[in-house]
Amino acid sequence: MESIGVGFGTIIAVIVAIYILSSIKILAEYERGVIFRLGRLLDMAKGPGVILVFAPVDRMVRVSLRQEALEVPPQDIITRDNVTLKVNAVIFLRVIEPRKAVVEVSNYVYQTSQFAQTTLRSVLGELELDELLAHRDKINLRLQSILDTHTSPWGVKVTNVEVKQVDLPESMLRAMAKQAEAEREKRSKIIHAEGEFSAAQRLVDAARLLATESVSVQLRYLQTLTEIGVEKNTTVVFPVPVDFFSGWQKMMSGVGGNGAPSTPTTSAKTT
Repeated sequence: MESIGVGFGTIIAVIVAIYILSSIKILAEYERGVIFRLGRLLDMAKGPGVILVFAPVDRMVRVSLRQEALEVPPQDIITRDNVTLKVNAVIFLRVIEPRKAVVEVSNYVYQTSQFAQTTLRSVLGELELDELLAHRDKINLRLQSILDTHTSPWGVKVTNVEVKQVDLPESMLRAMAKQAEAEREKRSKIIHAEGEFSAAQRLVDAARLLATESVSVQLRYLQTLTEIGVEKNTTVVFPVPVDFFSGWQKMMSGVGGNGAPSTPTTSAKTT
């Protein structure tokens, strides 16, 4: 009888030891254990480190506190100016309160994904195409604020939202390319006109300065001849003032009026 009692006690001790060993759980630094005891939620999540979970009385749900990246699938968007495009985004979120993330929602990742899809369509549908392409930062902040408002009751924090890619139709891409080309051509014409205006203004200033001293024109002429000679050019250019031709024409017209032969001038009038 004593041997039977010792053997039974040994079996009980082994069973208890196995039960205690199986009740030991180790949680990493980024994990928390939400414990349900007889179906009721305990006041605090356990971890990290070594904890005891006494099954079947206790049931533990592991929750990761690390930041997760959730990609929103491409959504068909119609902007306010009736442009159809596909837009996808990426959401960065993390669990702040593990108890709420387990109790308040069945799957917080799936729930956040569905809210993100509907929010992306509704928010971008209120904007024009130019606003969507030019103000990405403001749109990201607005999406983050709306999603964070929805996920806050679940103990989930949306840390960032980024509009990842905007797929435009081919017709819109061609129209935008033509617009960009027209803008660049307009800018080049404006720059060319401004350069012509500056050059004309400088020429007027130079002419006004040269008119103050008659010798300056001769010095400029000699400098031009020097530059031509340096280039080993056999052609020599002698500038003739326009006033010389006008004076010569007046002299010839005066000689013709005194009886000298002159070239007859004819005029024709067509009705």
